[in-house]
Amino acid sequence: MTGAPNPRLPVSVLTGFLGSGKTTLLSKLVQNPAMARTAVVINEFGEVGLDHLLVAKSSENTVLLGSGCICCTVRGDLVDTLRDLFLKRVRGEVPEFDRVVIETTGLADPAPILHTLMTDPLVAARYRLDGVVATVDAANGSEQLDRHAESVKQAAVADRIVLTKTDLAPPEAVAGLILRLKAINPAAPVFPASHGAIDPDRLFDAGLYDPKTKSLDVQRWLRDEAYDDHDHHGHACGPNCDHDHHHNHHHHRHRHDDRIRSFCLVIDEPLPWDPFVSFMETMVALHGGNLLRVKGLLNVAEADRPVVIHGVQHLFHPPVQLDDWPTADHRSKIVFITRDLERPTAEAVLNGYLNEKSES
Repeated sequence: MTGAPNPRLPVSVLTGFLGSGKTTLLSKLVQNPAMARTAVVINEFGEVGLDHLLVAKSSENTVLLGSGCICCTVRGDLVDTLRDLFLKRVRGEVPEFDRVVIETTGLADPAPILHTLMTDPLVAARYRLDGVVATVDAANGSEQLDRHAESVKQAAVADRIVLTKTDLAPPEAVAGLILRLKAINPAAPVFPASHGAIDPDRLFDAGLYDPKTKSLDVQRWLRDEAYDDHDHHGHACGPNCDHDHHHNHHHHRHRHDDRIRSFCLVIDEPLPWDPFVSFMETMVALHGGNLLRVKGLLNVAEADRPVVIHGVQHLFHPPVQLDDWPTADHRSKIVFITRDLERPTAEAVLNGYLNEKSES
């Protein structure tokens, strides 16, 4: 393991449900001088792609993936596209770029893209995952979350959430949607944006492996209090709370995000590596499809520096050691964003392996 700066190019994934404003956001972003050296890869579902034409006006490095969903046959095309982009960059056949943004189709499950970026050797040699940005439509977002599981998953795995079309929704609806998104993904900042206008610095350089922002981001997504204070319904009410819970519970029975859980396991003592590996292997074997995202900062008993882990469903990126702890808190913290998987299940498996180790 090494904490040395990583020279690979950062790749950000821009996802969001149909009509949530991804293309408008991307078009504005690539016009920003800070995004001048950005290559854009766009995946559209359908026989004729149009979004790339809108973005291409602002960016010379715009590539359209073939029709089809990026979570299916286009995964191979994504590998080929990123490889070809890098070769053209080396040969001077495209303008120089130092980051890539992949815009997914609104119907896409983002997990396969993350798998590809994390595990494909051709991609991983030249690129690194920077983060996931999800757009949510303020006017229609609640209904989309109710009706479309893809919309919930896109928000659940995001590192940043952009709330678009805020000018078209009543303030109380916007506030309610923000609370709901915070319940789905407590640690992801939610940035309201009107007409796609937002500072790129708020969305990018979010990656675990970017030495410029690594420590701050680790702190951000490991804020265990965010997970302790929000259950998956988003209620954190006191004894005088006057919310109509009866009405909300009746409505929640039909919501896709009722299946989404987010929690943080905190381990006070240094964590022995082998039992932890056994724990994660068991979780992947039994619940891999429901591990939407796993991120952790570990105090490993056998290591002298903190270790970062990052996984999506069945696949995990090789662990990375940081140069130092980002704060004085040296406890291990593992964030889980899951579907149909509760905290007690994960705790029981982890404690089983830790107790087995202590008894041996």
